[in-house]
Amino acid sequence: MAGVNETEEFVYRISSSDEWSELQTTKSTFGQQLDTDSGFIHLSKLNQVKSTLERFYSNATDDLFLLQIDCAKLGDGLIYEEVDGSNVFPHFYGPSKSFVPLTLDMVVKAEKIVLLNGNFTCSMLS
Repeated sequence: MAGVNETEEFVYRISSSDEWSELQTTKSTFGQQLDTDSGFIHLSKLNQVKSTLERFYSNATDDLFLLQIDCAKLGDGLIYEEVDGSNVFPHFYGPSKSFVPLTLDMVVKAEKIVLLNGNFTCSMLS
């Protein structure tokens, strides 16, 4: 199911404050160690963000930001892949799977994620 054809207008990146700061300062980021090791930037569809936050970020002590990313700007470097036998997630590889950085101009909107009463929230998640 790799390379599943999806028609999302936006995909989302859960970003640490360090990563978001790097993106604003240098205008690009290769993401976290997991992204570098994987050779692609991990992304989510909007309906996957909350479960990803709950699964991987429940003990985060750093501020988190949700980045809304324009799929059209990712071009053919955006590939949807099955990751656990049932969920298909968007991954950004870059052209010809060359692992290029995510750039600031790809980000449409960014918002701090707040943990309130055990629930992750921001306006994009309502």
